[in-house]
Amino acid sequence: MNIDLIRSLNPDLIIGNKEENERLQIEALMQEFPVWMSDITQLPGAINMITGIGELTNTIMRANVIAKQVEAGFEMLVPMKRRLRAAYLIWQQPHMAAGKDTFIDDMLQRCGFINVFGQQRYPQFVEADLQQAQPDVIMLSSEPYPFKQKHIRAFEAMLPEAKVILVDGEMFSWYGSRLIHALTYFKQLINGFD
Repeated sequence: MNIDLIRSLNPDLIIGNKEENERLQIEALMQEFPVWMSDITQLPGAINMITGIGELTNTIMRANVIAKQVEAGFEMLVPMKRRLRAAYLIWQQPHMAAGKDTFIDDMLQRCGFINVFGQQRYPQFVEADLQQAQPDVIMLSSEPYPFKQKHIRAFEAMLPEAKVILVDGEMFSWYGSRLIHALTYFKQLINGFD
């Protein structure tokens, strides 16, 4: 984060995220500007964030429309009939996955997946850990690490029984108005497994 650039912009409001921003930098900015921080791990928190930012930015009517749209959409989301065990991978070298108490984990559960790496927030793992976890599905996220088609073969070699797919990381981890688009994405994903 370029603090000098942020200062030069003289913002009325800074919106930060606990996982994405360095604490000392945020604390320094808090001395000069209003800062609103998010730490979202589940859908209700995301809906509260949308309305909370709407209040802060004097756009509460638009924020309420978005929040209600997201909430209603997820109420209608029908999870997979057959609950599959999934490993959602976010990084390469070292291998890392999304685990418990993450927004990604909440989205996986809402789709009907069981997260095989549910012990820590972002566990590192080696090939033997993945084999021992025995996921039915290995999801290679597009972000923060940009997994590509070439990575599928490597994970298929590690775990030939698992289905290895590329997934849109924005749909699983961006918890603002993007959630409206995530609903269509999740329905298509679920339909691909049912």
